[in-house]
Amino acid sequence: MDSSGECVRRNPGKIGMAEIICVIGNKGGTGKTSLSHMLCQGLGLLGHRSACVLTDTTRVPLLPDGRRYVTADARTRDTLTKVIDKLRTLDNWIGVIDGGGNRPEMDQKLYAMSDLVLLPFRDSHEDIRTVLRDLEQFPRAYAVPSQWPTNAWQREAADRSVAQFMRAYQHRILNPVAAVSSSKLLLHKMVPELLPTPLANACRGFARQILEVLEIDHDDSAAQAYDVTRPAGAERLPAAERPMRLDYVRRPS
Repeated sequence: MDSSGECVRRNPGKIGMAEIICVIGNKGGTGKTSLSHMLCQGLGLLGHRSACVLTDTTRVPLLPDGRRYVTADARTRDTLTKVIDKLRTLDNWIGVIDGGGNRPEMDQKLYAMSDLVLLPFRDSHEDIRTVLRDLEQFPRAYAVPSQWPTNAWQREAADRSVAQFMRAYQHRILNPVAAVSSSKLLLHKMVPELLPTPLANACRGFARQILEVLEIDHDDSAAQAYDVTRPAGAERLPAAERPMRLDYVRRPS
């Protein structure tokens, strides 16, 4: 981390040993598990090898069949340590840890072992209050607007709330991950052979921005062909503009 509190990457443009991303936060119901699987699926679609690591004891392990990533069961502390140690030995892999909710002690542990920390929050004042506390507690973490409204009017209201209450942390807010009803398919024990295009697009878009924050190269031309969240002709953000700032949508005139 530099003197301004920004997270500084070690090896811009490439991966050495595995990168570890944890998805945590003190509030439940913010979409941590869905985002973890969407991120891994998107990474796979962009040609990166990843593992989605389950730590939430209230959930059951999911099979890797049909996914673009592997799954790992790390619901005990010993198993989690072994999984992380194993991932660290793998070149060009990315481990995504689903931290679960309402586990402050586990959040601290995952925060300490991770290269990138994500704090999902939904469009509610309660979620915003909680993520503000988490951003203060975890200075290397980035907030992720999760299951964000797609209706233009609702989106504008949600963005306005973020602008009003989270302005001080705007440089640590990633672009929203829109609500996609089919994301629940990734939480099935076995996923369907073919996933809906909107889900694939959302997964790619989320994974692409995480790779940009990590400063890991990816095939942007291939992503553009499928990713409806990136305008045609848009270039990769310059280093000075990372992490990506939230674009506040204005109501069409």
